[in-house]
Amino acid sequence: MPLGTIVNAVAVMVGSTIGTLIGKRFPERIRKIVFQAIGLSTLVIGMRMAFEVQSILVLIFSLLLGGVTGEFIKLHDRVNKAADGLKSKFKNSQAHFSEGLVTAFLIFCIGSMTIVGAIDEGLRGDHTILFTKSVLDGFTSLALASTYGFGVFFSAIPLFLFQAGITLLANLSQDFFSTLMIAQLTAVGGAMIIGIGINLLDIKQIRIINLLPALIWVVLFTRFFPGIW
Repeated sequence: MPLGTIVNAVAVMVGSTIGTLIGKRFPERIRKIVFQAIGLSTLVIGMRMAFEVQSILVLIFSLLLGGVTGEFIKLHDRVNKAADGLKSKFKNSQAHFSEGLVTAFLIFCIGSMTIVGAIDEGLRGDHTILFTKSVLDGFTSLALASTYGFGVFFSAIPLFLFQAGITLLANLSQDFFSTLMIAQLTAVGGAMIIGIGINLLDIKQIRIINLLPALIWVVLFTRFFPGIW
């Protein structure tokens, strides 16, 4: 049972609910500075993760092929369409719903703490890392939801599926997530989180959703061609 992931998802839902409620009470200038603070923090988090890269070529080709794949299958449009369906189903009219969902998912789920914690839970039944991550994600979701709204709440769904999937995979295949695999996944995810920071600071709008297939490409490159880079 992925207890750590369940606690993590609940922490995000609680934090985002509080953030959505109190965010409405903040004047626009407060929301703006919170938005900018989150953007700067996200850049720092992304850079720290990206510096874990072991092969810069894997990072480059994963992002390139990931972006092309995402554009080819129109992933951005499909995710937005699905998010719009959720919005209408729950009668939510917030403009940043899908942006909040995807941004929160990437911040919460792409990183060494997520992967190592889920693996630890799957291999040894140790929930310590994910419990610690739950506290951090709870406060982060509060800050994100004060700006993005209720879309952050629904990021708990892909968060649960992603982390529980890694836990299950780790339980079934103990040698899959090598140190190299974790480092490369973290680096590629970090590059995308830097993109989120750029979006948050309104420097340039990057279609981050279309880069998500890079996470699949980096796994394929690292798993099947570990020695040619």
